[in-house]
Amino acid sequence: MDLDFSPVIDSWRFLLGGLGYTVALAILTVLCSLVVGGAVGLARSFGPAWLRVPLVFYIDSMRAVPVLVVLVWCYFALPLLTGVTLPPFWAALVALTAQVAAFVAEIVRAGVGSVRPGQTRAALALGMSGAQAIREIVLPQAVVRMLPAFGSIISIAIKDTAIASVIAVPEYMNRSQTVAGQSFRPVEVFMVTMAVYFIILFPTTRIVDIAYARLAHLGRS
Repeated sequence: MDLDFSPVIDSWRFLLGGLGYTVALAILTVLCSLVVGGAVGLARSFGPAWLRVPLVFYIDSMRAVPVLVVLVWCYFALPLLTGVTLPPFWAALVALTAQVAAFVAEIVRAGVGSVRPGQTRAALALGMSGAQAIREIVLPQAVVRMLPAFGSIISIAIKDTAIASVIAVPEYMNRSQTVAGQSFRPVEVFMVTMAVYFIILFPTTRIVDIAYARLAHLGRS
C-alpha cells in the first residue's frame, strides 16, 4: 500500500487549529479537575461524617460511568433538565472535569491516608492546630507521593479530549476525522494523529516522572 500524506500537509492549518482546541481543553480539564478533585478528596478525608456519603456517591458513580455517557448527558440531557444549554466546548469541559475529578479525589484521599497518623498527633502535641498540621505536615508529603498518579491523570485528560469530537467540538480528533473523510486517506491521517498525541503525551509523562524522582525524598517519612 502506498502512503500519501499530502492531505495532512495540505490541511495543516486546519489541523493545527484543532490541536489548539485540544491543548486548551486538556489544560482547563486538568486545572479544574485538580481543584475540584482536590477539594472533594480533602473534604472526604477531613470533612464531617454526613458529607462523606454524597461525596462517596459522586466519586463511585463517576468512576463507574463511561466518560462518553457523561459527555452526552451534559450536552443533550442537561439542557432538558435545567434549561441551560452549554456550547460544545464548555459541555466537554464540564463532563471531563466531572469524570477526572473523581479519580483525582481518590488519589488525594489515598495520598493523605499514606502519611502516618503519628505525625499528625505529634504536630498537635506541639501546639499546632488541625488545619496547620494538615497544611504544613500532611499535605507537603502527600502531594509528592501523588505525583506519579497525577502524571497518569494528565495523560488520561489529554486522551479523553478526543471523545469531545462526538459533540462536534472542533478539536484535533474531530478535524482529523473531517480530513480523513474528505481525502479518503484515513490510514495516513490517523497515523499522523497518533504521532501527534504521542508527541504531546510522552514528554508530559516524562516531565512528571523526572519531577517525582527529584522530589521523592520529600515524601518519605
